[in-house]
Amino acid sequence: MRWHEITVHTTEEAIEMISNFIHELGAGGVSIEESGTLNKKRDTSLGQWYELPINDIPEGRAVIKGYFSEGSDLHTIMDHLQASVVQLSEYDIDTGNPTYELKEVDDEDWANAWKQYFKPIRISERLTIKPTWEEYTPTAGELILELDPGMAFGTGTHATTSLCLRTLEKVVQPGDDVIDVGTGSGILAIAAAKLGANHVLALDLDPVAISSSMENVRLNGQEQQVTIKLSDLLGVLNASETGANSEFGISIPVQVVVANILADIIIMFVEDVYEVLKTGGYYLASGIITSKEADVEKALLAAGFTIIDKSYDSDWVVIIARKL
Repeated sequence: MRWHEITVHTTEEAIEMISNFIHELGAGGVSIEESGTLNKKRDTSLGQWYELPINDIPEGRAVIKGYFSEGSDLHTIMDHLQASVVQLSEYDIDTGNPTYELKEVDDEDWANAWKQYFKPIRISERLTIKPTWEEYTPTAGELILELDPGMAFGTGTHATTSLCLRTLEKVVQPGDDVIDVGTGSGILAIAAAKLGANHVLALDLDPVAISSSMENVRLNGQEQQVTIKLSDLLGVLNASETGANSEFGISIPVQVVVANILADIIIMFVEDVYEVLKTGGYYLASGIITSKEADVEKALLAAGFTIIDKSYDSDWVVIIARKL
């Protein structure tokens, strides 16, 4: 089968947004390549080994490729994609004067090529992400997150997800009920369950995310600990108020809510998070680019949260807020 390959040359800062645009336009897959320079600062505090290919992508730049099936309306797709990328300036996201390329490729040119670069990686003291096709022997106490993200989701090693995983390890206590908003591949929900959560409710509005997260939950043997629903947090609150929440597997209010999504969306439902949390509960807000940090913090404080801590990686921040 032949595919249309759309390539966007942009910045690492814009990766998540542009990848999401491409996915929403109907791509059968999205691949991302960042700078392979050895000068790039990388976390080796836990002995991580980076086997990244050297390439000629400049520092801070990225190449995003979307794959569309034969018969796709490429003219309309390109128009929508370029218009969406232009609008990112409204969110203070630097796209770095992106350029675009279009060509046709065969299945074997892309479907599995990216897998050679996804290796097991130690994210925190206890959590290690392992692709399902790799052999790996864990050390004592090491928790393995089996992941097969497919082409529609990341490998869990992006700064926003890594920050969330390390923060979850600090916050989640055995017996906690947890809600993961915008679960994507389900990796945060799986991690919370393996860290001892009583039950995790994973939410997403994207049917593809629901399918992916359900498969990853199955791969990790967490079907009894993680419930996945096509919903948003408001839907959960409404169901709780009407007594229709028995299928969620959690008791509302909960001890922890985690959301690794866009800053502007975090701001939109911050009051819903406050309502669904127990007094003393924690809210882990990630996916926040540092230029939006003050806006998110302001919204959290206005809703009644207390900012407990923050962690940074590159241009991203995770904010730990608490309902006191």
